[in-house]
This record gives sequence, C-alpha cells and structure tokens, in this order.
Amino acid sequence: MSGEPAGPVLEVTGLDVHYGLRRRRRQALHDVSLSIAPGETIGIIGETGSGKSTLARAALGLVRASSGSIVIDGEEVGAYGHRQWRALRRRGVIQYVFQDPLRSLDPDVTIETSLAEPLLIQGVSRQEAATRVRAFLDRVRLSEDLLDRLPGELSGGQRQRVAVARALVTEPRLVILDEPVSALDSANRVQILQILKELRADGVALVFISHDLGSVAGVADRIAVLYQGELVEIDAAADVIRRPQHPYTRLLVRSAPTLHSAAADRAERETLRALLRALLHA
Repeated sequence: MSGEPAGPVLEVTGLDVHYGLRRRRRQALHDVSLSIAPGETIGIIGETGSGKSTLARAALGLVRASSGSIVIDGEEVGAYGHRQWRALRRRGVIQYVFQDPLRSLDPDVTIETSLAEPLLIQGVSRQEAATRVRAFLDRVRLSEDLLDRLPGELSGGQRQRVAVARALVTEPRLVILDEPVSALDSANRVQILQILKELRADGVALVFISHDLGSVAGVADRIAVLYQGELVEIDAAADVIRRPQHPYTRLLVRSAPTLHSAAADRAERETLRALLRALLHA
C-alpha cells in the first residue's frame, strides 16, 4: 500500500487505565507499552480481569486512558473526542471483531448489506462495494449463496467468518480480534486461525486477544502476557512457548489445553501442533 506512514501501526506507551471514582477507583492497566508493525500479529494473553479487553477498548477509543499515549497509524489518539474517533473509524483504519459476531451484525439485514455498509459510508460506489464484498467473502471461504441470508440463518462459524470479512473489507491497517475463536467448535476454530495466519501477507496488523495460549501460538509473531493489569512478558511466540520467563507465563504454558490436554479434539490438536512446529522452526 503506497503512501502508508512508516513505523508501527499501533504504539502504546506507558498506558494507565482506571475505572471508577475516588475510593472505588480501580486500576485496570498499569504502565503498558507495546508496538505492532505492519503485517505483524501479536497475541494478548491473560486470564479474565487481566486487562486484555481494557487494552483493546482503549485502542478503540471506548475507554479513556488515565495517562500514557496511544498512536494509531501515526496519529496520537489518546485525547481524541467522539467526533475524531468517529472519523478515524469511518476511514476504516482500525477494525474490531467481537467474540460474538451477532454483536456486530444487524440481525435484520442481509449479509450483503452488512458487508457493504462500511464501504458505502466511505463513499464507495455500490458497484465497487458489491465487487469487494464478494472478493472478501471468498477470502474467508464463504459462498455467495449466503449474501441474501440473515445472520440468524448462518452457523456460528459462518457468522464469525462474515464478521472477519466485514472487518477486512475496508482494507484496514489494524484489526483487533477479541476472543475470535473461543465460542467455535474445533473445525471452525482451525479454519478461522488459518484465515488469520494468511492475512499477514497483506500487511494487516492483527491484535489477537485470547485466554487460550494454544490458539494464539499458532498465528502470532509475538505474544504479550498481561497479569493483573501489567505487561509481565512480551517476546517472540516461539520463545514464550519454549522459554517462558514469568511464573504466570509458565503456568499458562503448562495449562494450555490445546497444547497439552488429552481431551482436546484430535484434529484441532494436530493442526495447532503443525502450526506451532512451523513457527518454532521458522
């Protein structure tokens, strides 16, 4: 993509986020710093309450930072107001994929309408929008036969792939995915992970938020570990898996179900192991 600014797509420096007021004030993030380059996938791992979703919400302008800076695509956005955030989102620079795709897909409009809407908002013609919708539907391995259907008529895996296509159709610089595979069965999970892995060649930066280290390890270039609101470890994915430094990270590696559990589905386990072997020997 010509004309793109050099440097990280997302750069977070010394980020603090608090919730509540006065005596009930609680710190959700403390002094978090990380950056993501074009085409890089970074996995954000941690238990519930570790600050993963708060970090995503801060990067999306849904919560305000108490201190620190957030730079997206070369723009300092930490002090942006509602109108500035709306303009940034309408440009399609940053997109978000929910764990539950029904939160982002209008249940009363067709899949084609949902996919075309972000493009029409940008001023793209209906003809070009229709062409791009079909191209990105193909990218996520879905048939054009689904375009006339409503979200409720699709399976969970199909809805999640539509949500990914909707995030990609504006050709964003950064996509944040919040637990994108946790609600899916093993076959759909592997399919989504493979689609995400292929996106790196397009220069899209991905933030993959999850509590499942096994899923993240197969697609992430680097893994960042959050614990009680602090970034306790960040390194190449292979190094985090083979040589975890923090005690909490070591616990995550030992307990990762898709890496170690005998009860994990065999097909998924073998696929994730193959992805992990490729990563470790890259």
